[in-house]
This record gives sequence, structure tokens and C-alpha cells, in this order.
Amino acid sequence: MRTVTLPSGVPVPVLGQGTWGMGETPERRQEEIAALRFGLDLGLTLIDTAEMYGEGGAEEVVGEAIEGRRDEVYLVSKVYPFNASRRGTVAACERSLKRLKTDRLDLYLLHWRGDYPLSETVEAFEALKEAGAIRDWGVSNFDLPDMKELVTVPNGEQVATDQVLYNLYHREVETALLPWCLKRHIPIMAYSPIEQGRMLDDPLLKEIASRHGITPAQAALAWLLQKQEVIVIAKASKIEHVRQNREALDVHLTIRDLEALDQAYPPPRKPTPLKVH
Repeated sequence: MRTVTLPSGVPVPVLGQGTWGMGETPERRQEEIAALRFGLDLGLTLIDTAEMYGEGGAEEVVGEAIEGRRDEVYLVSKVYPFNASRRGTVAACERSLKRLKTDRLDLYLLHWRGDYPLSETVEAFEALKEAGAIRDWGVSNFDLPDMKELVTVPNGEQVATDQVLYNLYHREVETALLPWCLKRHIPIMAYSPIEQGRMLDDPLLKEIASRHGITPAQAALAWLLQKQEVIVIAKASKIEHVRQNREALDVHLTIRDLEALDQAYPPPRKPTPLKVH
């Protein structure tokens, strides 16, 4: 598994398992757990979740999936903005740890910008680091003005990553945020890499996939996986989709493929606000 290095020096797998939508349907619970475990077997050891997903249900699914295998996993969760006060962040983290049946998170993210001062949230993150409850912290859905403000607050420069919507259809990150982060060696985590399945019928991706003997989803993932310092979070609740996600790591799109995709789906010509799913 290729890795990307966080500012703290910690290596993180370039492809992880997402859990949005998990933990919401009891009938699918065992299938979701099996998919996550199968991903671990294939080396997809980064698992990304949040207290928002299924209102804690996804964390409970993850907790069951990683039981007895915690040391294999790079575990990521997120705090709701309305919980992100100094005390609220610590309490939310404790609840997440309980649901996940672990004593630590490898990465804890502020899910999006809220009303609490960033300085207060960062203070809580740093306290959690000091206590050993989290290893690193970062943010999600922060655009460039938010990131610039973040690094001005005490310890704000300790931010490890920004998790944002980034895929072939949504390249807003490329005009300003991504270059700024790359300059500071802050990796981007890309969520919704296949636009929640809407790319599966894309004619150009189908054409490229046909040439390579892969699926359109794998082509979309491969496009992102060829980006510098980008970590891709792909959700799959079925064994076969997990297998296909892992196989996308071995796909190498040609210059012809990349040029065709750039022509069909160019990034914005000027800085454009990030979209959020």
C-alpha cells in the first residue's frame, strides 16, 4: 500500500474505506462489517467515519469490524461543529471512542466550520493529543480562507489534513486550496471520489474503463490516486466493491486518458468555492 506522509511524519495509506451511510439499516449490519473486515484483509487499513454517520451507528459498525484488529487500523473520526467547544470536543471524542471500542483515534477531524472559535476547538484537539486519545487532528470541508485563519490560531499550524469533496466532477480544490496545502505538505483527503455512484454511467469513463479492462468506478478512483499527496476515501459496503476499490490502486491511466478527462472535466479557471456533499 502506497502512503502519504502527514506533517507529523506519520504515513497514511493513500486509499481508505469510507463509512457514510453505514449503521443505519440493521439488516445490512453484518454485510457492512464483513466488507470492512475484507478491506482490512486486502490492506485497506484506513477507515474513515464520523459521529454524524448514522448518529454514531457507523462508529458502532466500525468498532465491531475492527475488534481484535485495532493495531492494524488507521482510524479516523469527526466531531460535529455544534459539539466543537473546548469541553464538547473532548466529550464527543470520548463518546466516539466508546462506540469504536478503542482508547485512541489516529486522526480526529472537525467535520465542517461551525460557530465555535477555531482556537477553542484546536485547544481541545491539542488536549486530546496530550492525553493520548488522538494522534493527529485535522479539518473537513475547510476552504482556503478557513485554512488561512486556522493556521493563525495557537497550534493551528499542527493541522494534519483537510478532507474535502474532490473528484473528476468537482475539481474546485485544484485552483487555490490544493496548491496552498501542497506547499505546506498538508495532504488533502478526497471524499465522494465517484460522486456517490453518479459517475458509473459516464460515457468517457466507460470508454477509458473498456480500454483498461476495468470498471468506470475504478477509472475514477485511479484518476484521483495518481494525484500528489491526496488520500482517497472510498465507501463500499459490498465485498466485490471493496475488491474493485483495492484493484484501482494497480490501475495506471495513460497520458491520453488524463488529457481526455481534463478536456471533458477541466478544473475551474478561477478560484471557486468548494462544494459539499
